[in-house]
Amino acid sequence: MASLLRNVAAQDDGSSLVTSSPFKTLSMMSLPPPSLSPSLSFSPWLRELKSDERGLCLIHHLLNCANHVAAGSLDRANAYLEQIALLADRNGDAMQRIASHFSEALARRALRLWPGIYHSLDSAFPVAESVFARRNFLDLCPFLRVAYVVSNQAIMEAMEGEKVVHIVDLSVADPTQWLSLLQGLRRRPEGPPHLKITGVHEHRDLLNHTAACLSKEAERLDIPFQFNSVVTKLENLDVEILRIKTGEALAINSVLQLHTLLAADGPKVAGGQQLTLGEFLDKDHIPSRDSAMPSPATRVESVLAALQGLSPMLMVVTEQEADHNGSSLGERFVEALFYYAALFDCLDSTAARASVERLRVEKVLLGEEIKNIIACDGWERKERHEKVERWARRLHAAGFRAAPLSHYSLLQGRRLLPDLGHCEGYNVREEKGCLMMCWQDRPLFSVSSWKCNKQPFH
Repeated sequence: MASLLRNVAAQDDGSSLVTSSPFKTLSMMSLPPPSLSPSLSFSPWLRELKSDERGLCLIHHLLNCANHVAAGSLDRANAYLEQIALLADRNGDAMQRIASHFSEALARRALRLWPGIYHSLDSAFPVAESVFARRNFLDLCPFLRVAYVVSNQAIMEAMEGEKVVHIVDLSVADPTQWLSLLQGLRRRPEGPPHLKITGVHEHRDLLNHTAACLSKEAERLDIPFQFNSVVTKLENLDVEILRIKTGEALAINSVLQLHTLLAADGPKVAGGQQLTLGEFLDKDHIPSRDSAMPSPATRVESVLAALQGLSPMLMVVTEQEADHNGSSLGERFVEALFYYAALFDCLDSTAARASVERLRVEKVLLGEEIKNIIACDGWERKERHEKVERWARRLHAAGFRAAPLSHYSLLQGRRLLPDLGHCEGYNVREEKGCLMMCWQDRPLFSVSSWKCNKQPFH
């Protein structure tokens, strides 16, 4: 991790629109922090530090704490956690809030030494609360709305002239994207097709809600419509139950889902081999829960190959544009810190400090992702985000080829930002036929589209 820390200052030189921006603070990492001793007891003047000084202290303490957790130096890690607790605040500025979430994640990782304590703290939020958080994120930040518009435009272009369109959504938790598509299909010069949507999700109630919303809108627009529910986790999906019929023009849509297929048990440890404390805390050294389970590479490859075997006319993929799948804590901590600093910056630009919606997004959505990336390993670590270049290699290997987004699709994404009233910190750009959704100059999400090497016959 030492080499990563030396390169922190060079990783990003973006600036923020707000003084307390974690993005700005990270760009100042070449400056030394105010002198603080990890063993320093509480002093009132700590609370009186200027925002930038406090931010520098927090970032340096977080990086040092992560370094000590990865090395197994828990006494020193604990000292830094004490200092962070004095400076961080879930209701403070963006840097204080992000430090609070990352310090909790580091503390949880240290607690992996005591599985009973560690798992007793693992209380997931109710499904309804998670749904509200995702809805709040959709409303507060433009990324998902832009992804929906661009994906829908790509689907409509691919389905031009088709009479029966079947869309498989790999995680239907919200009807927003498809309500918009219904409106677009209604405006087709040749008239709307018969539309079938198959939604995949592990919670039947969410599927039922989506089905009811879409059926009502389709009836209002006089569009022939059918919704099929598939209640399962993506990792357990059997494509045979998707009920794809001959003559249907098939599109597959995945929004922030494929990365969950990369969850793994981590490197297997030979029987009897002893690990040092540092090795245990720094690496994915979790024994396999089932030796018959496929490896993560096999699982994601098999799902992509199965989807390609359905001969879709188009597959559209939206993913986090980040590198959070390193096997060691050091490989992902700094990248996660920069990535979520940018997201917290976004929220500060669009939501008030006292906003209940912003707090819910940070706590229930982003905070849980941070904990999963930093504290979890093996099958528990689902947030294994990777960049579009790596997904391209996997999709090519599975029999897909890139289908660059059209100029009009990209234009639709650009036009949406001012329509949503978001500030100039947000922007979109095209890279090799993909759409990159950015905060300042940092890409945070990507949208890419893919076709089969062999086109289906109708």
